[in-house]
Amino acid sequence: MDFLKYPQPLADLISNLARLPGIGPKTAGRLAFYLLQQPQVSEELAKAMLVANRDIRKCSICSNFTDQDPCAICCNTQRDQTSLCVVEHPRDVVSLEKTREFHGVYHVLHGVLSPMDGIGPEQLTISQLLKRLEGVKEVVMAMNPTVEGEATALYLARLLKPMGIKVSRIAHGLPVGGDLEYADEITIARALEGRRDL
Repeated sequence: MDFLKYPQPLADLISNLARLPGIGPKTAGRLAFYLLQQPQVSEELAKAMLVANRDIRKCSICSNFTDQDPCAICCNTQRDQTSLCVVEHPRDVVSLEKTREFHGVYHVLHGVLSPMDGIGPEQLTISQLLKRLEGVKEVVMAMNPTVEGEATALYLARLLKPMGIKVSRIAHGLPVGGDLEYADEITIARALEGRRDL
């Protein structure tokens, strides 16, 4: 039996959509056909992706994604510069900001230590973190409660404690294996309130 093959541009679109997290081949196919049937949506999406890729960069201070450098949080003189919250990804800053419980500044690692995946301290923004600790009294570790998140928090705690900086960890109001991105504001707020020393 001869199976119908997709035209190459459609096959390429499906293949690229399937590379997105959480998108399998079937969903990628449905999205591709939708985009082909909605040319205006396709054009707006393509334009938004191009503009984001062109205009979004990492903040030179905290490494969060921003369209201005330094970012709005780092520029805000009302933020407590003595309290610094370390997170895995830029989306975690958004999740924490929604709670309105943390009033300090952030540092984004862009991942966690994972020797099995070849991710060591050099692949993260740890060296930038260590350069910005002057005047910082507390560092809050807000990594996801995974094995890698815990290992990263402990690694950083061992680096920071000898400097006389208080190191705390957000409480485990978040389920083990869960992500900050998917937690509700109340859960994250309670986790921040219940943070503990490492």
